[in-house]
Amino acid sequence: MRIAIDIDSTLHHYWNVLSDAAQRRFGIDLPYEEQLDWGITRLRPDQLRLCIEETHREAAILAGDPYPNAVEIIRRWRESGHFIHITSHRDPAARDATARWLDQIGLPYDDLHCSADKVGRCVELGIELLIDDSPVNISGAIEHGITVATIAHPWNRDVCEEEDVICAADWRGLAARLDPVLRRARV
Repeated sequence: MRIAIDIDSTLHHYWNVLSDAAQRRFGIDLPYEEQLDWGITRLRPDQLRLCIEETHREAAILAGDPYPNAVEIIRRWRESGHFIHITSHRDPAARDATARWLDQIGLPYDDLHCSADKVGRCVELGIELLIDDSPVNISGAIEHGITVATIAHPWNRDVCEEEDVICAADWRGLAARLDPVLRRARV
């Protein structure tokens, strides 16, 4: 199976990194539990852009800790013959640091792409499964017939409840729910 996997809030808990940047730069708290939709309204667009830029600098990227079990599960999938595409909305300038981080944590992959159009890249690559936290990307993938899965967060709870999405609280739960899908797929 051809699998695409997002990074921020999918491979590692990004919200605390972003929230710390907002607090440090602007004194604005971004409580995780209160982020009930995809829009971040406590920050002005220019403030959000600065926080994202800060959190996607090399030092911040290399300091990221993957979610428990994520690397081992993805490694197992790749060793089983699945194609692994790592995808991110990160600026293309963050690609090299992101590649170094993936190597640093020992996560094997076949393709890495940083751009705003994740779903378009997934379609281009013939991706069959997208693992992403963004309701926008989840909905876009569904429209293109791509199976979708996600780690549950407050901002994607609605899409987990309303759409055909494989949803779990953590990577271990996600792997358990995806194993039957991956077994049915032709590698």
